[in-house]
Amino acid sequence: MGPRSIDSRNVESAVRTAIDAAVTGSPRVPGVVAGVTTDKATLTLAAAGVRAIDGTDPMTTDTVFAMFSATKAITATVALQLVERGLLDLDAPAKEYAPRLRDIQVLDGFADDGSLRLRPPASDVTMRQLLTHTAGFGYDFFNQDYRRLTRDHGVPAVISATIESISTPLLFDPGTRWEYGSSMDWAGRVIEGVTGHRLGDVMSEHLFSPLGMSDTSFDLTDDLARRRAVLHHRAPDDSLSPNHKWKMPDDPEVQMGGQGLYSTVRDYIAFIRMWLNDGLSDSGEQILRPETIVEAGRNQIGDLTVTKLPGVIPALSHDVDFFPGVPKSWGLSFLINDEDAPTGRPAGSLSWAGLANLYYWIDRRTKIGGFWATQIFPFVDPTAYDAYLDFETVVYRAID
Repeated sequence: MGPRSIDSRNVESAVRTAIDAAVTGSPRVPGVVAGVTTDKATLTLAAAGVRAIDGTDPMTTDTVFAMFSATKAITATVALQLVERGLLDLDAPAKEYAPRLRDIQVLDGFADDGSLRLRPPASDVTMRQLLTHTAGFGYDFFNQDYRRLTRDHGVPAVISATIESISTPLLFDPGTRWEYGSSMDWAGRVIEGVTGHRLGDVMSEHLFSPLGMSDTSFDLTDDLARRRAVLHHRAPDDSLSPNHKWKMPDDPEVQMGGQGLYSTVRDYIAFIRMWLNDGLSDSGEQILRPETIVEAGRNQIGDLTVTKLPGVIPALSHDVDFFPGVPKSWGLSFLINDEDAPTGRPAGSLSWAGLANLYYWIDRRTKIGGFWATQIFPFVDPTAYDAYLDFETVVYRAID
């Protein structure tokens, strides 16, 4: 059950204080947009700062962000819709839907000459394993072996959004470990194989349109580009450098289900609200069945452990360990904190993030969720991440 009543004015005031502090402190973030919603309505949507540290265009509530891994939950939602329609079996070999997976092997280390030692996997990758990061795929910025693939063997980085960039060997036999990586990009390929349509078109018809997410797309249209926040990099001395030229690849070979969307906080909290509201859109359309929502929020990896992610490429990410000491599991496809978090987030809540310091949570017990958006590398930037934790904490204090 959620709280008996929530005074939106308390939440709005608390969030305004938090985001203003984030853009005026030292060090600071250039700009931020933050939103909070219940299962029924947006409580607050607020912006502070600027879109680029060297400019004057203000952050606004319709600012567009590269979502990076906040894309993953959206891809998972479309996959679950296909399961409900009887078109997708989570436990069938995923190669039935994405034939390129037939060629994927397991990396058994490197020979003395640096060549790859490869072997067939002990079992086929399933869609459930793709959704739970237990298939065996990794990322080069979190795994040293994958880093060797991109650095020494010419494998393109996943940001290139090519088939070759995700056709990497597995790090282990499917289902035997948890390793965060490019599984959700393959999940997107499975969705395309099932439907016969590009991932973005499936999302648009079955998710974005009924949820009113009109600013969410794999394509950076002129309208979205005019409102886009600039990606920044924070140096070790805490200085910030804008990269005005960076954007996702235009017309990518692969519409990356793990990282490729642009969106706004306004759109994303409509998505969060659907998860809080047992799968219902604001207009009453059933996007997912209530029982699917419940199942997606359950631990899907059994006794496997969600591990700390080492920052292998420091320019892209610090080490990642959300709420150290709090046991965590993985659903379809969210991180689950299995005990209460220090921010006030109760056990069983869903969450994840995007590489440029975007963070969200979905608390179905209290019926509240939020999204915090910046555009800063590396991931888990102490200034941006601590400001997000402050944001989440003040929200829970405001509704207590």
